[in-house]
Parts: sequence; C-alpha cells; structure tokens
Amino acid sequence: MSDILTPDLCVVGAGAAGLSTAAGAAAFGVSTVLVERGAMGGECLNTGCVPSKALLASAHRAQAVREAGAYGIEAAPPEVDFPAVKARWRAVIAAIAPNDSRERFEGLGVTVIEGSARFVDPRTLSVDGRLVRARRFVLATGSAPAVPAIPGLAALPFLTNETLFDLDLLPEHLLVLGGGPVGVEMAQGFRRLGAAVTLVQRGPLLPRADPDLVAVLRRRLLAEGVRLIEGAEVIGAGGTPEAPVLELRGADGAAHRVGGSHLLVAAGRRASVAGLGLEAAGIAHGEKGITVGRDLRTTNPRVLAIGDATGRAAYTHAAGHQAGLAVRALLFRLPVRLPAAPYPSVTFCDPELGQAGLTQAEAEAAGHRVTVLASAFAENDRAQTEGETQGLVKLVVGRRGRLLGAGVVGAGAGELTALFCLALAKRANVGDLAGFVPAYPSLADAGKRAATAYFAPYAKARPTRALVRLLARLG
Repeated sequence: MSDILTPDLCVVGAGAAGLSTAAGAAAFGVSTVLVERGAMGGECLNTGCVPSKALLASAHRAQAVREAGAYGIEAAPPEVDFPAVKARWRAVIAAIAPNDSRERFEGLGVTVIEGSARFVDPRTLSVDGRLVRARRFVLATGSAPAVPAIPGLAALPFLTNETLFDLDLLPEHLLVLGGGPVGVEMAQGFRRLGAAVTLVQRGPLLPRADPDLVAVLRRRLLAEGVRLIEGAEVIGAGGTPEAPVLELRGADGAAHRVGGSHLLVAAGRRASVAGLGLEAAGIAHGEKGITVGRDLRTTNPRVLAIGDATGRAAYTHAAGHQAGLAVRALLFRLPVRLPAAPYPSVTFCDPELGQAGLTQAEAEAAGHRVTVLASAFAENDRAQTEGETQGLVKLVVGRRGRLLGAGVVGAGAGELTALFCLALAKRANVGDLAGFVPAYPSLADAGKRAATAYFAPYAKARPTRALVRLLARLG
C-alpha cells in the first residue's frame, strides 16, 4: 500500500458538481484530490446533456426541412444519415471533453485518482486500496437511471440514457417508458430523425410542469406523430430482445399491450451512493440519496454532499451552483444555504418549456394568494415573423405585485427563462418587468406584455379615471 494522501480537500466524483468544486479549490491553492471511477465529465458530458442536445440539434434541422414550405422554400423530404448524426454528437463531446479532462485538472494542481471510493472510517477514504485522509470531503457522485420494478423488464435488453447513445442504427420503433424531460426530449428527437415513437407515461406528461404549458407541447408532439399513452400503469414487460412489449393497464382498468423495436427506460434518476461506505463514515442517507441540510453538510461534519447525490434537483446548473456554495463554505468558512425556491428547469423539446420559481400550483399550495398573468406568443410580433406562434408566457404574482414564478413554453423558452431567473433573484415585481425596454421585435416582449396586464384593471377603476379627468381639466 502506498503512503496515505493527506490533502486539504478530497472530492469524490468528476461530474459537473465535482469538477467545479475541485477547480474552485485549486484556484485558491488548496491541495485537492479528485476521485472518479468512470469517465471524466460524468453523466452530463458523456451520456446526458451534451449528446442529447446535440441529437436534438440534428433533429431540429431535419424538422426545419420538412416545414420549409411554410416559409416559401421548396425542399425534398430530409434524408437522415443516423451514423453521421452520431458522429456529430461524438464530435461535440470531444470538443468539450478537454475542459473536463484529467490533463487539465492535473495542470490546475489537482491530484486525480481513478478508482472506486469507499470510506473506511469518518475521515479516511480508500480508493481501490489507496488511502486518502483529507481535512474535508465533498461527495459529488451524481446519479444513475432509475429502473422501475416491472415484472419481466430485467430480462429485456432495454436502453437508458447511458446506452442510448451507443446506438449505431436508427430504431425502427422506439418505445419510451417515462414522460419526464428525458423521455419527452428523446421521443421528439428520434421521431424527427425518422423513427416511429410511442411514449408511455403513468400520469400526465411532464407532471411537475404547469399543465397550461404542457398542453402546448402535447399538441406539437401529437402533430409530429409521437404516440402518447398517458395515465397508463405498466404491469409487465415481455416480448423478445428484437421486439420488446409493455403490458399496460389504462385508467379504465382495461389491459392492453404496446410494442416496438427498442425500449428506452426514462423513468427518472436515483442517487449514486452504493458502495461508498457511508455507514463507516457516519453519513446518513436514504432512498433519495445522502441526507444534507440547507448548508449542504452531512451528518459527518467533515463531509459535504452536492449535486444529484443528495437526491434533490438533478440539474447540471444546480450542481454547479452547489459547488460554488461548497467552496465558499469550506475555504472561507462562510455560511451558505440552498435557495428556498426551486432551481429553474428547461425541457429542451420544441417548443421548449421552462420554469423559474414557483408554478401556480406550488404557489397556491404554499398559501400564496396569486394572480396569474399570461401572454400568448401569437400576440408577439417576433413570434409571428418567425412562424413560432405556439407558445405562452405565464407569470405567477403574489401580494403587491411580487413575482413568485414564471413559466414559458415556446421558441427560445430556455433563454426567456433566464430573464425571469434574474428577476426572481433580484426580487423584482411586475412593475419592474413592465417597465424594462426590450429590443423590438423580441420574444422578451411577451414577458413585458404579460406583466403589463397586471395594471389593466387600474385603467378601468373609477378613482383612476376621475384623476385623469381632473388633470385634464387643469390643462
């Protein structure tokens, strides 16, 4: 056994959360060890955000060719070269990978160790037999696809996001189990690339999103030929490896079967904490992941946990934010707290669907007395010129015009959501949104238009009209 490493900080996991933490610590000259058992960059770079968004970009181009006639452009139906699509997403991964590479982090002064980490006591970690005794630890082990306990499913060679991007040929008929962001994005992406697609969801599509926004997306998916089966319980799986079948029970209790050529399981995520020896370290954990307070500390005062490993918001941007909090807490001993409001989310389908702050349902459940303001993309000049009129901005407003949340479905919804994130962070109210001046024509004006609607009742109020008449008489 080699000598025991004694760094100031040991980070376990080289995904978005761990890399940001290690880079931040190293920038301040803190001796740091980074442990990773898989590929540098984690799920986001290798099997998540990056390849999926690159696939969606190709799918978007194919759909643009199909819809070119509406813009006065005649074009033949697109011919999709799936191996070339795959080569492109692999090239995108390769272009980003140097930022997350071992070479880069060793250049920053980080000691990178490849292997599986396991605590042997509250302050010592073993990495395949090599011991690390750090002053502080950050666990950023991420998450993995959740596989539901469906009879017969384990016998099928199903896909998850970890294996989907290994496909060499376009599926003839992709059967998607799960109607969350991953399931919806991949259902639309593969449909646009030419596959038949059936999506099965136990409840409604995107159950955490605002139903008014989801309705717009649902119409688009159906119009593009995605078969949606919502409100169906999956009671079994069978068929053959070449023709998997799901056995369903509908809301009416009737049983039926649906099959395809490939099965993608997109039924959520689970925290990757198995094998870490958390019990030996005195770190509490449960089904959702490692237990942390709003200060990100575990039940072991030497250890923080961040990102997907905590079972909370499984977003890359949430992981990056928590990494910044961890650096502040560990290096500068500053108090930190996770935000009380939900992290923003964007589903990168077409139209995109984004949410910042509370949805209407969440605000009402929290006891807020809300006013809902909406502006349709059909009323926005930029959306009209782009031919992207299927969209909606929905603002959730509390007392005294305080902005509690904002949802957007439509072209560029992800970028519009950033505007509302800033407004919420600065505790802006509808007056601030109504008073800002976006360029014309822009989709941002849809947010301004929705905010302006808050003041419409005042124009009809008797005191306001009486004041206007008085001022008019005074010249």
